[in-house]
Amino acid sequence: MATDFRSYSHLQKAEAYSKAEREMATDFRSLPVIDISPLLAKCDDPDMADDAGVADVVLQLDKACRDAGFFYVIGHGISESLINKVREITREFFKLPYEEKLKIKMTPAAGYRGYQRIGENVTKGIPDIHEAIDCYREIKQGKYGDIGKVMEGPNQWPENPQEFKELMEEYTKLCTDLSRKILRGISLALGGSPYEFEGKMAGDPFWVMRLIGYPGAPFANGQPENDIGCGAHTDYGLLTLVNQEDDKTALQVRNLGGDWISAVPIPGSFVCNIGDMLKILSNGVYESTLHRVINNSPQYRVCVAFFYETNFDAVVEPLDICKQKYPAGRGGSQVFKRAVYGEHLVSKVQTNFAM
Repeated sequence: MATDFRSYSHLQKAEAYSKAEREMATDFRSLPVIDISPLLAKCDDPDMADDAGVADVVLQLDKACRDAGFFYVIGHGISESLINKVREITREFFKLPYEEKLKIKMTPAAGYRGYQRIGENVTKGIPDIHEAIDCYREIKQGKYGDIGKVMEGPNQWPENPQEFKELMEEYTKLCTDLSRKILRGISLALGGSPYEFEGKMAGDPFWVMRLIGYPGAPFANGQPENDIGCGAHTDYGLLTLVNQEDDKTALQVRNLGGDWISAVPIPGSFVCNIGDMLKILSNGVYESTLHRVINNSPQYRVCVAFFYETNFDAVVEPLDICKQKYPAGRGGSQVFKRAVYGEHLVSKVQTNFAM
């Protein structure tokens, strides 16, 4: 049986901190880099919680999720060549003539899956300066009743470039498995078993993937300050894996002081961040942090974001372990109410596109 995280002998040094120090977030000027290979090596071991290497990764995840809600992961096991190939084939698609891209145009009838032109995605009422392909885990007709009906249908994959569908399906499987393993570490960091985010919560996880292209600056009437690739927002679900280009810095994360901190690319890494559902599950101890994208480079930028979610029909509320350990949440007064993930997603999707 796995040992409770709170009983780790390896974490005794952390217990020396006062409760206030442990529960107060520290402001950040850069994002932490975490080598998760020790966690992955033991992730399917029922006794993973006893391993010193796992304990060290868990401590780093805990601090990153409290302080920033964002972190880089390295040692994640997905080959750099595949990461690069996914971006390259995405770039090839966006280079196609507009008429070719419109063959997989996103519409409500298509379950909000497919291609959207520049300015069609809207954040807080303002068009975003990017184009994208949106993909979701496919939902069988009637599986989730009326709430799931909006999202039903197959993904729209382009015929060109060739092998696009096959590559993306391989990539989503790998990202799904990696996300599950990272969340086992986060589950331990919250003081639970490794499996708090499985079963009825995320044993049958939904996923979203956005393949995004940001035109080079300046784009909007020669005014670079208007070139907001994606406006400030938080993500909806549990965990996001961002695959960004190595030579263009555009993703920015807002710290507690209100400053925008650049997520400078680290080749071969993923930028990870936690979403709204994980914030609720942690009772607000972990933060879903505001972030935005501004491509100040004159060159076109490609990014692939994979969003690992709860079960589509999961009722999300603070975990019992978090209600016990943090009954008032991080701020000392707020306890988060429940949300149904699918309802949350559909409400966002239906207001995010200017069609």
